[in-house]
Amino acid sequence: MRNQLLRAALAYPGAWEDHPWGETVVKVGKKVFVFLGMSGKSFGMSCKLPDSFDAALSMFSFAAETGYGLGKAGWVTATFDAGEPVPVELMLSWIDESYRAIAPKKLVKDLAEKS
Repeated sequence: MRNQLLRAALAYPGAWEDHPWGETVVKVGKKVFVFLGMSGKSFGMSCKLPDSFDAALSMFSFAAETGYGLGKAGWVTATFDAGEPVPVELMLSWIDESYRAIAPKKLVKDLAEKS
């Protein structure tokens, strides 16, 4: 599932994988649009959600504001314990929203034209 989400994020125009701070992130240009983490047997993912930030925090018990002050900028972290089901389709929609919020407008326009 983590690899599925990573592959999906890397499929966006200009996306590439990096490992700052020992974590897996996906960037577009120099900007991170998704953090993908594993800690022990748990899984976590952080995305910028300018449109669904409030809904994510109010609707999902696995969602919380991202630490390090990123929550104030609209970042949400989803955390799942080992064996806990991960709503992959929802996580894919969060990756899409985050990419569209972070990517240069030209790449977002190109993405829309290909859809």
